[in-house]
Amino acid sequence: MKKQHPFIKCSPVVLIPFVVACNHNSNKAEVKKTPNVIIICADDIGYGDLSCNGERTILTPHVDRLANTGLRFTDAHAVAATSTPSRYSLLTGHYAWRRNDTGIATGDAGMIIRPEQTTIGDAFRNAGYTTGAIGKWHLGLGTEQGTQDWNGFITPGPEDIGFDYSYIMAATGDRVPCVFVENQRVVNLDPNDPIAVSYKEPFQGEPLGKDHPEMLTVLKPSHGHDMAIVNGVSRIGYMKGGKQALWKDENIADSITNKAVQFIEKNLDKPFFLYFATNDIHVPRVPHPRFAGKSGMGPRGDAILEFDWSVGQIISTLEKNGLTENTLIILSSDNGPVVDDGYQDQAVELLGEHRPWGDFRGGKYSNFEAGTRVPFIVNCPGKVKEGVSDALVSHIDIFASLAKLIGAELTPEAAIDSKNYIETFLGKEQKGREYIVEQAGALSISTKEWKYISPSNGGVFNKNTNTELGNSKEPQLYNLLKDKGEKNNVAKEYPDKTEQLKAILEGERNNK
Repeated sequence: MKKQHPFIKCSPVVLIPFVVACNHNSNKAEVKKTPNVIIICADDIGYGDLSCNGERTILTPHVDRLANTGLRFTDAHAVAATSTPSRYSLLTGHYAWRRNDTGIATGDAGMIIRPEQTTIGDAFRNAGYTTGAIGKWHLGLGTEQGTQDWNGFITPGPEDIGFDYSYIMAATGDRVPCVFVENQRVVNLDPNDPIAVSYKEPFQGEPLGKDHPEMLTVLKPSHGHDMAIVNGVSRIGYMKGGKQALWKDENIADSITNKAVQFIEKNLDKPFFLYFATNDIHVPRVPHPRFAGKSGMGPRGDAILEFDWSVGQIISTLEKNGLTENTLIILSSDNGPVVDDGYQDQAVELLGEHRPWGDFRGGKYSNFEAGTRVPFIVNCPGKVKEGVSDALVSHIDIFASLAKLIGAELTPEAAIDSKNYIETFLGKEQKGREYIVEQAGALSISTKEWKYISPSNGGVFNKNTNTELGNSKEPQLYNLLKDKGEKNNVAKEYPDKTEQLKAILEGERNNK
């Protein structure tokens, strides 16, 4: 049963101005159509991984096309520098750091977004949209860790938090179970070969990567990732059974992209909202043979090309079906880049002059800018102003902004940290947020000019991923306009500014 969320009220009359603008060549009947919305969420793609952001070592023509015919933001941020909290915040409009159970989820984690919470899917579904979640999930399934019925109906799941249709990876690429889950049931499961999953103890008789390196015929780990072996790659966690249901890594992009295309084509005559979360370029990187060797940067670069292909498939499907001018696309990434994230795929050796982090410091897992400053493009011909915006924007505001776009009125209990910046996202205004809050090993707060990172006892450097984590026992303050690379901590030189930003951050902490 589809829940009708008490925290959402719909006022569809506000849709008309948007639709008229997006369908400037349409007849009167078409003017009544409400706008489709697609969020394309890449995985671990950094600001500098896309050619539209100035890096010329790789070409992403389909993404570039969205940027050239839409609005590209240069100061956009994910809420967190890792996947699970970032996605949680995007879908709920609620800072993940307000809870203590939103860290990087295991493959058998219970669903982190609870059914009683209001999600962006709820907002669209209650406004009359058909809603879909396709691709990487990494937000848990079921009630509690380790209690999922992988061989039956898994509940709660995406349908319970606003998505009519779902075709998702059970967790993420490097964690078991390595299966797709469609509408909360494992795809292609043989009932005579049931799945068992554990994140505590291995299963007797099931080979592990750490013991059988000769079985790792596709990729070997560089650090961690030495447990269950699936398709010649060892993963995190233990698994047995479900052999017929296992995905093939080189086909993941094709599988989820085809499902996204099918979802669009199935809903041509009614408004739809699609959350399309690609697996690229997360590890293990095993691009399809069509892309293998094409980038000159190994599997990581090839996976970027594969991501760009997925974007192109979405664009061409909209064009073929006459939906381009009535579909708003937001393209971004869940966090910043990481080069070696656990597998020997030559990503470091073949990086060359490519800079996944662009001009910024850090990367995935880091408090520094590259941890959360991500690609961000908004596109809808005739509605979104073409160009480049340096407005300070955050994923946290996607929820409230899109709710305003479709006429969904949110009560104070819903999306409590999200604010409406739809005019900024459409390019009608240049004003962005006064400040943003970001999460990695510590909490930080940034304005256009200043960034304050709160003191932390966390590690300074992750030697496995070669990432500066940006943690320090001392307060850190950087002038981002003069010191984009965050090299000079000026907290002691500007004590008043340090205290001012610290106070704002503490206010956010206490505003529950």
